[in-house]
Amino acid sequence: MNKRLFLSAPHMGGNELKYIEKVFESNYIAPLGEYVNKFEESIKNYTGTPNALAVTSGTSAIHLALRILGVKEGDDVLASTFTFIGSVNAILYQNANPVFIDSDVESWNLSTKLLREYLESCKKRPKALILTHLYGMSADIEKIVQICKEYGVYLIEDAAESLGATFKGKHTGTFGDFGVYSFNGNKILTTSGGGMLVSANKEWIDKAMFYSTQAKGPFIHYEHEEYGYNYRMSNVLAAIGVGQMEMIEERVLKKREIFEWYKKYLGEIEEITFMPELQNSRGNRWLTALTFEKSDYVKVMEALEGINVESRPLWKPMHMQALFKGCKTYLDGTSERLFQKGLCLASSTTMTEEDVLRISKAIKKALI
Repeated sequence: MNKRLFLSAPHMGGNELKYIEKVFESNYIAPLGEYVNKFEESIKNYTGTPNALAVTSGTSAIHLALRILGVKEGDDVLASTFTFIGSVNAILYQNANPVFIDSDVESWNLSTKLLREYLESCKKRPKALILTHLYGMSADIEKIVQICKEYGVYLIEDAAESLGATFKGKHTGTFGDFGVYSFNGNKILTTSGGGMLVSANKEWIDKAMFYSTQAKGPFIHYEHEEYGYNYRMSNVLAAIGVGQMEMIEERVLKKREIFEWYKKYLGEIEEITFMPELQNSRGNRWLTALTFEKSDYVKVMEALEGINVESRPLWKPMHMQALFKGCKTYLDGTSERLFQKGLCLASSTTMTEEDVLRISKAIKKALI
């Protein structure tokens, strides 16, 4: 049996263990410390954001952003329907109402056309939009920023999958009122679990810091006028993040190289369409995603499992989930078609061209 190839396995760069040992030597294994500060600085230096807060997950970062922006019970919050549930669960934490917007075929990300149409026609003005940069590929972010400003809607960029992706040279996560990154075990950069909230607004990040540390007031004793959360990142995990950030550009380039290998071996098959990349953008190609126009992707998954290779269907749109039955939607069927036809291929940065060739041969055989 071949060694299992995972969808997106963790890949250590070399210094992570050294930094963890320094944390243990200092005995600072609490949710604060030198490496939390260093990790935040590394994200700021890399993305160009002026303010960053390391937290326990991407979802907790989105939750903090919604709280800071004043989203409350009964408010409408727009969101990409073609996404992972962690992008939208925080809307429910605030007892607000998700409103799901469909994708476009040009990017598979949120449709600017449908976004504008909804805002032109809706009777109740949404408070915010949570935009997902899907599978590490930038949405048409400049147009989305323009539309949100025009209609007075706050923008939260869910860049959980897209660290290292850019649009016109500017990093995803730095266009909106808030940006969110994730360092879950399968992301391009991992701390095993964790997230980062970024914003150009220092007061907002300071307030998020306050809420993320149980909303303790500035007293020598424990004084609380508001409720908060235990959302601050551990110094141990941050040490891993500092080591990972030393390799981020190398990881982006390797992910993109893996995509090019798949395109080389599968690109001539007429029924296959790869996830597109918008002009003037650079995706991180976190996962190589594609659709099959004629074949059943389940048959392809079974063939890959037969050679010990992990694959996964594209995200099931949020408006199709039982949890969100009855929520407002603005759809044209794009995300449902992608879900019915699409698959994510193994894209771990430890993979070789020979691995991709073996996978591609299995896919071709399954399509015969």
